[in-house]
Amino acid sequence: MRVSFSPGMHRAWRALTGQLLAAGLLLAAGCSTVPFDVPRPHSQALAQPLETTLGRAFASRLAATPGQSGFRLLSTGQDAFIARAALADGAERSLDLQYHIVSRDATGTMLLLRALQAAQRGVRLRLLIDDLDTGGRDPDFAAMATHPNVQVRVFNPFSRRFTSGLARAIDYLGDGARLNRRMHNKLWIADNAAALIGGRNLGDAYFSADGQGNFADLDVLAAGPVVQEASRSFDAFWNSEWAVPIEAFTGPAHNARPLAQLLAEMEASARAFRDSAYAQALRSTDLGPLVRNGQVALTAAAATLLYDPPAKLHAVTPTPTDSVVARLRGATDATRSELLIVSPYFVPSETGITLMCALQRRGAQVRVLTNSLASTDVVAVHAGYARYRARLLACGIALHELRPSVVGPGSVRRVLSSVVSLHGKAIVFDRRSALIGSMNLDPRSRLSNTEIGVLIASTVLAQQLGDWFDEAAAPERAFRVALSEPGNPASALVWTGHEDGQPVRLTSEPLARWWQHLAAALLGLLVPEDML
Repeated sequence: MRVSFSPGMHRAWRALTGQLLAAGLLLAAGCSTVPFDVPRPHSQALAQPLETTLGRAFASRLAATPGQSGFRLLSTGQDAFIARAALADGAERSLDLQYHIVSRDATGTMLLLRALQAAQRGVRLRLLIDDLDTGGRDPDFAAMATHPNVQVRVFNPFSRRFTSGLARAIDYLGDGARLNRRMHNKLWIADNAAALIGGRNLGDAYFSADGQGNFADLDVLAAGPVVQEASRSFDAFWNSEWAVPIEAFTGPAHNARPLAQLLAEMEASARAFRDSAYAQALRSTDLGPLVRNGQVALTAAAATLLYDPPAKLHAVTPTPTDSVVARLRGATDATRSELLIVSPYFVPSETGITLMCALQRRGAQVRVLTNSLASTDVVAVHAGYARYRARLLACGIALHELRPSVVGPGSVRRVLSSVVSLHGKAIVFDRRSALIGSMNLDPRSRLSNTEIGVLIASTVLAQQLGDWFDEAAAPERAFRVALSEPGNPASALVWTGHEDGQPVRLTSEPLARWWQHLAAALLGLLVPEDML
């Protein structure tokens, strides 16, 4: 699969740390503290987005639908990259970036460079990154923060600032109850006027630029009132006690790596990127100028932003009433004909099975698209899902498992043409409204991570997502799982699909390698569900 530090790799790490590290490491952990009590200047989103070109342009496009927001679904990695770069280029006053992972690869570097170039034009840049994947990058982030228009904060940081995964594992063992809780939010906001919300982190695999394999992912470009809500959520995290300025770990500015050196390296990477076939393909579309000038076509709709407050990291109740999961319950209960679920990491729990089977009994067809064992980047999570598979099927729920790759001229969506793994997260209610965001339907998203999503009351967007689901779940792109004896959860599973245009029926996890079968069997016995 992927050799870089992917979301799956860190999920596997957090799930297995307690089982795999030797007891001797506990003795080595020692006492180490995080400097939470440091100066943390309070700041807020731009108060007057209409004073910017983006703000005026998008307001003009939404003038005929007062109170509603505007949306454009971004189902391809290329479009998602272009939209981020274009918003960075079009920003005049502020850029607020909040991410779980910012990779040190071509697209991650290029997007950070665009953001830094905006800062050099006078734009205030606030970069908030979860600390799980930042090992060894403090000098780079500290160099960025030496620019007068740039601030960088890390969320829920580790005390040991080493590149070594072992060193961080030791830190985890000493303070696991805190470090197990992560900021999983993904936001890119320009001038408090336009935002990108969805499942994508910043990195090649999320933008279909990874030569070893890419994610099928989903974002939405948003403008209008929902963006101001997104900015309020960003401010809540930025000003929280959990967000620590990078300077707290790197000391005075004069000890930081020179910004000029960092910029020179990033610009060298950008020059190589511009000559790539990927960049040439990006230049063939007019989406960039349309987004940069606020002229891109949008679908107007009423929308509600759902996000977990930073205080969820203090939560003692399993599902706080103000959490994303709790606030989705009303939309789920109101579903009458069809519920579509896209979740790469799908571990429904007893509560989820009860809810989905109740929907089935009253006539609403529940369909789920998730990863197959062959396509998942986290075998441990697939093992957790497999515990529930037969019971879900027995009550009539349709399960579709994405194949690890789809290559062929028949694919009309680029997002499905070079996929290794599913990463998008969405729920569609009766094809009348839809949620797009960062939340997986698993215990980690429900209990430990903070998440964000936007619930959009639009038949247009919901139908687009429904069409995306139908294509991704087609027999040539995903396996349909069934019981050999319908309705009997004790019967064997079978997988059906198409190979070379012909139907196939398999009796074991298709296309999975022997080590994946073995790992799934072992991890299904070992890994606690609340760690998945």
